[in-house]
Amino acid sequence: MEQNQVYVGLDYHEHSVQVCVVNAGGVVLRNRSVGNSVCDVRRVADGLGPVGGVTIEACCGSADFAENLRREVSWPVVLAHPGFVNRMKSNPDKSDYTDARMLAELGRAGFVPPVWLAPAPIRELRSLVGYRQQLVNEKRASKVRLLSVLREHRVQHPSPIRRWTRAWMTWVKTVEGVGAHGRWIIDRHLAHLERLGDDIKLAEARLTEATREDPVVNKLLEQPGIGVVTAWMLRAQIGWFDRFKSGKQLARYCGLSPRNASSGRRQGDAGMIRAGDPYLKAVLVEAGHRLARLDEHWKSLASKLRKKGKPGSVVAVAIANRWIRWLYHQMKEITAPVTAAG
Repeated sequence: MEQNQVYVGLDYHEHSVQVCVVNAGGVVLRNRSVGNSVCDVRRVADGLGPVGGVTIEACCGSADFAENLRREVSWPVVLAHPGFVNRMKSNPDKSDYTDARMLAELGRAGFVPPVWLAPAPIRELRSLVGYRQQLVNEKRASKVRLLSVLREHRVQHPSPIRRWTRAWMTWVKTVEGVGAHGRWIIDRHLAHLERLGDDIKLAEARLTEATREDPVVNKLLEQPGIGVVTAWMLRAQIGWFDRFKSGKQLARYCGLSPRNASSGRRQGDAGMIRAGDPYLKAVLVEAGHRLARLDEHWKSLASKLRKKGKPGSVVAVAIANRWIRWLYHQMKEITAPVTAAG
């Protein structure tokens, strides 16, 4: 560590950035709030010495700002994991001043819990995948509200017809015994579901076009039991497989690793670790269920686990864990970046 280097902590906000600069000895040289611009932030550190590290807590908009700092100022910027940083804030008097100083101190000491700074095309793909997921969640919620109206009026749907099939939807459009207001609400829900269905198709068409030439997505689609939704989610959330050191590390990033609950001589686990993107974890667990049915290798493993008394949910997670670790070795050589959607 050079004695004349300085370390910068940035507490990012939509309209401002709190900038703290400390020297190698931990002395605060400057700590002030400036506008949300690269030029304003750079001026705070001008003349204080070479910048040895810049730490900014990962939040909405911070990744784009960090990339601009790297490109325009050539500062060594690191994104800090917000969950770990929050647990480090032991001071009861929270302020932008103390937050920026703590980030600077973490950079100076080399204790930053880093977050991968995804390139702009990957961040755009994440936004697109996230938008599709929002539409799917909204459609699911609308279905629940529609069913609640039918239950409130004690309407029993015909038993031979499965819910949400074309025949069932036709029946809902003409069902009686729901009252005038109930009929109006049901019609609004049906119209909303139709609009959401159209929006989801548009989002999926956009995703298909954006990833048409993507080698990672195309390679994922070659895997048994993997469809476009799983491939899109893996590409958006993982980005490049080679950024992980091992398949075990990738499985932990995806939240599929067992949580250790050992103490003394007692050895055990407490389910999955509470980490990872919940939607990424969900599609991988669903993939585990499919692989247990469709692929002979994973079907054999599922059979062995069931004979040991493992429930279906545990079997699916175990398969997903081992599958993603296996997938890592198939995908780590593919490093071509995704292109931004036009």
